[in-house]
Amino acid sequence: MAYATRTRQYLWEVELPLEATIADAIEAARGIAQLPEIPWDTSAVGIFGERRNRADRPLDADRVEIYRPLRSDPRARRRERVEELRKKR
Repeated sequence: MAYATRTRQYLWEVELPLEATIADAIEAARGIAQLPEIPWDTSAVGIFGERRNRADRPLDADRVEIYRPLRSDPRARRRERVEELRKKR
């Protein structure tokens, strides 16, 4: 299990049965971590950078990740930068 903030990365190793889901892995990590500031139930999740559903089953040694919400849409930020550059011309 993995979760990262801008200043710190959290990693937890959890033991799960073969039929366990991503949701099961999250619950196991929550029991170890005891960190209420992590958005355990509401964040997007994935495996090795690929977004997945909580009902999906991870394979042995997969890194299940909890993703932070984006502060702003990267596409919108890019559009704003391009617009600013056009105004300066």
